[in-house]
Amino acid sequence: MDQPLDPAAPDFGADPWPAYARLRAMPGLPYWQAFDGHLASRMEDVRAIALDRRMVRSAAAFLPPDEVRRLQVAGNFHDMPFHERYVQTSMLEVDGPDHDRLRRAVFPFFTKTRLESLRGFVTDWVARELTPLIGAGPVDFIESLAAHLPGQVIGHLIGTDPALASQMTTWSEDVVSYFDIDRSAAKKARAEEATRLFAELLEDLYAARRAAPCDDLMSAMIGAEAKGLLTHDELIATIMQILHAGHGSTIDVIGSGLNALIGHPDQMEALRAEPALMPQAVQEMFRHSAPLPFFHRYASEDLTICGQDWPKGTKFGLLYASANRDPAAFADPDRLDIRRRPKVHLAFGAGAHVCLGNNLARLNMEVLFSALLARTRAIEPAGPVLWKTGLQAHGPRSLPLTLTA
Repeated sequence: MDQPLDPAAPDFGADPWPAYARLRAMPGLPYWQAFDGHLASRMEDVRAIALDRRMVRSAAAFLPPDEVRRLQVAGNFHDMPFHERYVQTSMLEVDGPDHDRLRRAVFPFFTKTRLESLRGFVTDWVARELTPLIGAGPVDFIESLAAHLPGQVIGHLIGTDPALASQMTTWSEDVVSYFDIDRSAAKKARAEEATRLFAELLEDLYAARRAAPCDDLMSAMIGAEAKGLLTHDELIATIMQILHAGHGSTIDVIGSGLNALIGHPDQMEALRAEPALMPQAVQEMFRHSAPLPFFHRYASEDLTICGQDWPKGTKFGLLYASANRDPAAFADPDRLDIRRRPKVHLAFGAGAHVCLGNNLARLNMEVLFSALLARTRAIEPAGPVLWKTGLQAHGPRSLPLTLTA
């Protein structure tokens, strides 16, 4: 049988939707050899797997250490001391009580109420950075603004130096890109070096906050460590994972969301006319172009799900982006509709590993798009959009625009 998915195809990054539609039309959960697992692409199947507590992120939840090591080597995730210490053991990669414990340690900083305190910071930053772009002629919206906003905000929350935001974005991309199917030697070296540099940065911040605590996440995590809620390595790994998650995916959805608005001018004008629709419109942007299209789960025991029996250890690829365009779940799913209800989508995942930073991502988007539409009368393409490749992320690398006041 032909392979059900080819994310290396030249046009996949720019337009993965026909491939996802073909995949949804296939019966069952087709096997993908490059992934050595089965793909779930329909909303019903993806939700069933994501919400089932028998499905886990890490094989360590059900395999002995020697088997876990064998899988690690087979996936080329070995011989990476820093990556193995901090990335492969992060909150994203553990399950059960350990995952729940780590999530509880940081959750108070990610409630909608707590994050609302950042709205003024985000508003001021956006106003300052947007001003020189309006009326300046063609600009790359990603390079000029979108690539910097999430790093500034998550860094402010954690307590890192604002001047390091761009460097941390690059490090995050180096780490995250290694989870894609193509794990070349060059990618491996970049991921390991980025993890090492992140660890050094966070150890320096840890020492500074121990000496002089502030109202930031690092200081709060030091307090949690002192109470025995997590180890020192878990502290560093957790903050590192929050930095990774807080950078790339929000940059991607800012770009893809704005590109979608440009491609649906009636929706852009409706949003200009009714700014109160912004929170709903942002949710629709996430549904329409999920920035993190793909995650995996393992069956931790023999089980029956999606109408089939599966043995323990079966690996599943959850195609969140495909599920969000499933016509069985959404009418006219390829259309951006800022009034669409209900807003049940999977851009933030589902179940135990649902995205911790979803409120922060939405806050960034709401502030940025509100300012953008309020301060311009036209947002027009100024060149071809260049898209990221692969399956791990979906978003434009370059988005040339002209912003007219």
